[in-house]
Amino acid sequence: MIIKIRVLYSLFNIGEKLAKSARLPLRHQNKSQNKLKLTLMKIVRNASAHWTGTGKDGKGDLTTASTVLNKTQYSFNTRFADGIGTNPEELVAAAHAGCFAMQLAFNIQQAGFAADSLDVSCAITLEDGGISSSKLTLTAAVPGLDKTKFDELVDHAEHNCPISKLFNTTISVEATLA
Repeated sequence: MIIKIRVLYSLFNIGEKLAKSARLPLRHQNKSQNKLKLTLMKIVRNASAHWTGTGKDGKGDLTTASTVLNKTQYSFNTRFADGIGTNPEELVAAAHAGCFAMQLAFNIQQAGFAADSLDVSCAITLEDGGISSSKLTLTAAVPGLDKTKFDELVDHAEHNCPISKLFNTTISVEATLA
């Protein structure tokens, strides 16, 4: 039986070795033939924005296909003041923190370790009409991982998570191995 598994190993640069070594449940297992076939997959995620009114006095809402955001309000005040709702930069910060954490988790796994926890926050700076920086702050608990290897894995995640690759800005990471 050939088990088709769609993985993002090229996206996360974790390589075929990790994908093949993953312990995955085999359904309808035929003991005489267990082959793992890897298939690369292109993923498209969708979101939409609806806006009414002028830039400063108008308002809008954001919806994602997953409905995690479902007509979530945003406006001039949520972006440039302290209004109720979200804003694009906050969403970018969440995306970068989440992407970096996942990339680092894959890196740590590939290095033969498992993180007890990875806590990542991200501060996106908007100035002069563009995102000028993304500052990630990480606190990690990874039993048995030494600081030198940790720093190497963090550096790789900083430069290779898909959201980092998307940015044309300064990215910095302040990392602490607890």
